[in-house]
Amino acid sequence: MKPRRNLNKKTNHYAINACLAPVCSLHGLAVTTIEGIGSSKTRLHPVQERIAKANGTQCGFCTPGFVLSAYALLRNKPKPSMKEVEKSFQGNLCRCTGYRPILDGLRPFTEENLCGRGKECCRNRESGDLGEVPAPASCSPSAYVPEDQTQEPIFPPELQLQHDFSSKLLVFKGERTTWYRPATLDQLLELKAQYPEAILITGNTEIGIEVRARNICYPVVISARHVPELLQVKEEDSQISIGGSVTLSTLEEVLIKASERLPEFQSRFHVAIIEMLRWFAGPQIRNVACVAGNILTTRRISDLNTLFIATGCYVTLASKDQGQRKLPLDHNFFISQRKTLVQEKEVLVAVHIPYSKKNEYCYGYKQAQRREDDVAIVNAGIRVLFQDNSNVIDNMSLVFGGLATTSLVAHNAAKQAQGRRWADDLVPDMCRWLADDLPLSQDAPGGQVEYRRTLVSSFFFKFYLTVQLHLMQCKQGQPAPKVLSSDMSATHVFHRDPSRSTQVYEDVPDDQSLDDAVGRPMPTMSSVQQTTGEAQYYDDMPCADGELFLTLVTSTKAHAKILSIDANEALAMPGVHAFLCHKDVPGSNIKRPVNEDEIFASEEVHCIGQVIGAIVANSRIQSQRAAKKVKVEYKELPAVLTIEDAIKAESFFPGGRTIVKGDLDKGFGQSDHVLEGELRMSGQSHFYLETHVTRAVPRGEDGEMEVFCATQAPHFAQAVAAEALGVPANRINIRVKRIGGGFGGKQTRAFVVMLPVLIAAKKFNRPVRCMLDRHEDMLISGGRHPFLGKYKVGFSKEGRLEALDVTLYSNAGHSTEASVGVLDKAMVNVDGSYFIPNMRVTGIICKTNLPSNAAFRGYGSPQGIFVSENVMFDVAAYLDIAPLELQALNMYKENGLTHYNQHVTNCNLQGCLDQLLEQSNYVTRRTEVDVFNSENRWKKRGIAITPTKYGVSYGGSGFLDQGAALIHVYQGDGSVLITHGGTEMGQGLHTKLIQIASRVLKIPVSKIHISETSTSLVPNATVSGASSCSDIFGMAVLRGCEIIMDRLEPYIDANPDGAWEDWVRAAYMDRVSLSTTGFYKTPDVGYDPKTNTGMRFNYFTFGAACTEVEIDCLTGSHVVRRTDIVMDVGKSLNPMIDIGQIEGAFLQGYGFVTLEHLKYSPEGSLLNRGPGSYKIPGCGDIPGVFNVSFLKGASNPRAIYSSKGVGEPPLMLAASVFYAIKDAISSARADAGKSRTFRLDSPATSERIRMACEDQFTKQFPPSEPGTFKPWFVNA
Repeated sequence: MKPRRNLNKKTNHYAINACLAPVCSLHGLAVTTIEGIGSSKTRLHPVQERIAKANGTQCGFCTPGFVLSAYALLRNKPKPSMKEVEKSFQGNLCRCTGYRPILDGLRPFTEENLCGRGKECCRNRESGDLGEVPAPASCSPSAYVPEDQTQEPIFPPELQLQHDFSSKLLVFKGERTTWYRPATLDQLLELKAQYPEAILITGNTEIGIEVRARNICYPVVISARHVPELLQVKEEDSQISIGGSVTLSTLEEVLIKASERLPEFQSRFHVAIIEMLRWFAGPQIRNVACVAGNILTTRRISDLNTLFIATGCYVTLASKDQGQRKLPLDHNFFISQRKTLVQEKEVLVAVHIPYSKKNEYCYGYKQAQRREDDVAIVNAGIRVLFQDNSNVIDNMSLVFGGLATTSLVAHNAAKQAQGRRWADDLVPDMCRWLADDLPLSQDAPGGQVEYRRTLVSSFFFKFYLTVQLHLMQCKQGQPAPKVLSSDMSATHVFHRDPSRSTQVYEDVPDDQSLDDAVGRPMPTMSSVQQTTGEAQYYDDMPCADGELFLTLVTSTKAHAKILSIDANEALAMPGVHAFLCHKDVPGSNIKRPVNEDEIFASEEVHCIGQVIGAIVANSRIQSQRAAKKVKVEYKELPAVLTIEDAIKAESFFPGGRTIVKGDLDKGFGQSDHVLEGELRMSGQSHFYLETHVTRAVPRGEDGEMEVFCATQAPHFAQAVAAEALGVPANRINIRVKRIGGGFGGKQTRAFVVMLPVLIAAKKFNRPVRCMLDRHEDMLISGGRHPFLGKYKVGFSKEGRLEALDVTLYSNAGHSTEASVGVLDKAMVNVDGSYFIPNMRVTGIICKTNLPSNAAFRGYGSPQGIFVSENVMFDVAAYLDIAPLELQALNMYKENGLTHYNQHVTNCNLQGCLDQLLEQSNYVTRRTEVDVFNSENRWKKRGIAITPTKYGVSYGGSGFLDQGAALIHVYQGDGSVLITHGGTEMGQGLHTKLIQIASRVLKIPVSKIHISETSTSLVPNATVSGASSCSDIFGMAVLRGCEIIMDRLEPYIDANPDGAWEDWVRAAYMDRVSLSTTGFYKTPDVGYDPKTNTGMRFNYFTFGAACTEVEIDCLTGSHVVRRTDIVMDVGKSLNPMIDIGQIEGAFLQGYGFVTLEHLKYSPEGSLLNRGPGSYKIPGCGDIPGVFNVSFLKGASNPRAIYSSKGVGEPPLMLAASVFYAIKDAISSARADAGKSRTFRLDSPATSERIRMACEDQFTKQFPPSEPGTFKPWFVNA
């Protein structure tokens, strides 16, 4: 965050992206980092404390960004509205929390200062009617450090008094770039004349990405941030002039004030631009990005250029030699990408935005993959001017972005519309004209051709209705056709109230000891360290003397022979030490025991992103630059990319199998109806906030190596490291302090980075580190397995399922790292929550030329469960009955037998459903949804319930279902140190284990500490995952602590009035060991896939969710209006952590089924590898009302203290969003006379939603026959 003094000597505070802010640009500004506002060692800032206590941090990697975004907002506005808080987070991402606790933590700062439950707040209830306890985020302000603006850091006086900071020409010379910062327009024009090819920047939001991600070097950079003439804003009689360096945040503020001052008819252009700015990037970008930069980058999806062109804006240009000139912003101004009529020596001084006329209307439209902080798929600026006192068109502007390299103007359509009345017959004509004006070939960059063209027509239809509504209201035109009430929904501007939420759980008994932390809601033990920036992640570790940096060299071909590798140019660069390849591996080049994949590809590459070698250099930037200079010559081979390709080529891995239950033929014979269907589920990027990172430190003797690696599988890491280095495993110590998010992606895929780093460290006997950039991580790491499910289901006329035959195809990528286990988990979960007497499930693993897909939260279960829910909804549509009726009819009951021959015991499915129906008020809301849909044609609502039955354990033979812990008690002060085999990655494992120890040892949690996970302390640890860590490691801690208590028992009996420290000291003086291990293996588990017998899961976790959505049938956008969840967690070890896991899993699942769509080029390269093009859910995507409750009275005899694993089971409750969307689409299709039975693949992107809502606009653009063109991207 950067405070800055403006021309009025007022200090403004801006949250910015540090990765895009050149140090030179900060000269004269005060920079505030997370460490500067508070510390656990001194005093926490109230923002830090409230986010920590609200459990607004899990893995913690994103937390400093949220803290500083909130801090900047509060410095500028001490009492913001909740809507402003949510807006301030538009540029922040979190993969763990689900955002709700972060928002709840900040509610007390807002002007509303309301509990997240809104009117249902317990403070508004009658005394004695409080029911269950609400989450502690709503507790009394007296529990927190009070706000005090006088204690905030002031703007440094030396910066206030020293005018040289902003009045002098500054020059900074670097190794490859010279940076100029002029202080006057004359200086700027002089520099532009001297360096005509110099890049001109203000916010660096475009150029910064190019420099970082694409390694583009600009020798001369000129910053126009401090030129006063470019920062001016002038309001004139007919226009507002905005300086070229004015930021988009300032532009928004200026236009809002102007629209409030001007008559409504004069500010219509301003309002259109303001509305577009709502969805333009995030505040961190808007705070620095400038108007001129947005115009001159000429991006095809520029949100503002379409409106600047449509509204008739013009610009003032200036150069040293030619002085000033003015040019209109029209189709002639924008020539191509980064090319305009602006000459090399010219500078854009200002843009002039005219006032609108009384009979003139203008609106902007934008459709993106995600509503907030996303680039447009298509955007538009549309304006119409009517003849005086009529509805006859005088002239129009129709400008569209996202269809070509620059914004396109539909000239012919506008010309043909002149003289036409604004009437319904204009719409079909205009749609035809627009289609002719704006053609788009099937192989156009960006793909989605039919969707993009449909959006053009849909945007105009929205514009037509909106303008028609205005004409009706002002009675302009003779006569004016009315807008039907059912069409009114097409005119509504998107509005979302601040989110509200409820978290309900049972409190601990009144007589539970205060020292007994089990069952109490507590934030994670490291929450304060994470909110203050003190939590250390791997790349935060200080560099040792002589430490080296490594960058991977990866394949650019999907399948090819390696003919030659030339690293000479790279090796000649300064600071470069070596290029490593398979010849440098001292041990095995095969990643045993994980798979048969190579560390460095030796002869053949099997995917784009496969590691071929690595550059080792003195600095990260040197190694990155050198890695791009390594030349690899290939001979390309045929590549298989998609599941369909693999089926056609019969490219399969071994490991597939078939599970059979009952008599399938008999089941189909007994069925009244048989239905067949298909469903595709895309992959998903893990998108953990901390990318793959390893730091290796040789210890100098006996081949010892200390490895700091962000892995969920330290034991496996130790084994593969020993194999690669050719040393015994006891020479390798893997240390894991914390992981900045994992979700399964840091189990074995972490070794792709770790092993080259270890090889380099051994070769040079020096510390070596590597942390991937985001685009590298996404390219290399794989993700969730894409699946194709084909099914045939037989059922009675009442809807009872009789038989199900399913074939599941998974896309493994080029190796089977986790694919066998993922497929097996999908197969055993394909029954979902439903008893089906006759089943056959066949699983096939497809071998393709993509990066190996990996374990991911749910480990195949989401794909299997998703198929079962799709079957239920298709059958319900076929029988024309409510899906809920079908679900209830077929749901598992107590002791029901699964197709893998395990009985479902302690079955709480019905209990979850009953509680959910009451909590969600489903019956009433179902009626309300139907009424809404009957009254609205272009907005539709849907509501759906999905249950879940999730088996918890590692599965297979059961060998992984074991855990160990090491307990130390220190005699000096009685403090306890615990080490265990699990890794902390935000799931609160350390915290729960400390709570368990507090109960057994009967001491407060403040006396117990967990430092890190280390293979030298707890060997042979099971990988952290499968929602089982609290079960196995919790029991190991319990048993270890019980051993300690048994040893202390004689001393407790001898001194019953003594304190813990007295008993520990007495035992030590009596020479009793105060250190022990605890070990636990889950009893009875073990499954034999060959015979389909044994206990596959230790127990089942159950849950149910009800979600209501609203879709825009014309664009495909959607909003989640409300979600209610009831989760059976047994008796929660920590309700605050478990609720956080439920919410975080739900939102990650929401991304899986709606937003996150991995797109591969036909050559096999991942196209959307970064936050700019791959969109995970943001703060604005959480349900408008988000209620989470635990199932009342639940227990679990098969896990510690009757608790249940909760990390993965809630994820597929997000299927309720998908099927609510499908429900809404069904209504739209019914209005259009289309079948309610239709295929909708996952994710339900805006494209798929829009094109499923078939109407007169989609009919314009029928899809081309596959195989007749080369698509821009393929679905793996």
